[in-house]
Amino acid sequence: MTNTELPFRATTEQACDWLALQTGTPWTLARLIEHGLTPFVWLDYDANMPELFDNATGGYPAPIFFAADTQRLAAGSEDVLITITKDVYSIVIQLKPPGIRRALHELRFLKKAVQQLADQLKRAALPPVVKLAQESREGIPKEQVMTAFAGLVNINLEQALASGGGIFGDEGARIKGSGKKGKNKTLWNPVTLALGLHDVHRVPMSHLKRAFVSHNFLEPWSANWQQTLALLDA
Repeated sequence: MTNTELPFRATTEQACDWLALQTGTPWTLARLIEHGLTPFVWLDYDANMPELFDNATGGYPAPIFFAADTQRLAAGSEDVLITITKDVYSIVIQLKPPGIRRALHELRFLKKAVQQLADQLKRAALPPVVKLAQESREGIPKEQVMTAFAGLVNINLEQALASGGGIFGDEGARIKGSGKKGKNKTLWNPVTLALGLHDVHRVPMSHLKRAFVSHNFLEPWSANWQQTLALLDA
């Protein structure tokens, strides 16, 4: 199977079969979710839930990203239950109980996300390149830290970055010396930061994996992230 044979919105079976060919290992729905892929279901317009659709009367693909919903799928549920999703404008919305139920066969995965995961896994399998001196000077600025991780924690992340407390004690995830030219020049190692958020603030590893898949500016750290996960058997 080639890239062109992977549909724009692939079924679970199609995504698993394609990844199995790319990686040489078997894939399941649980493993897709484990690696941070976001499943979608198509929602036809429903007049009982106008807040989701606005003028999108033809419907739209709704993402399933809430931890309880994805964990239920990964655990082997017999159907899909969505309690929190995003509307047609990508604004997070909590659905009225009991939420939305769909059949498992309605799940879809975006072609681009599946291909990006395959590329990351292939890069992670390559022999590591030693760039210690360079990596010690590189990181991401506060704005990118907030974009990637602020929505995953129940703390004021911006304040935590500024104070250097808790998991950011000593240098922590900060790149040593990066703030000498001013606080707005401070850089952060996203892999170290992600591990701290998991260890101290119990951010689920699946959410952190999804962050590294979702943000292009984290791409330079993907190999290091995957190697770290392998070492932790996470």
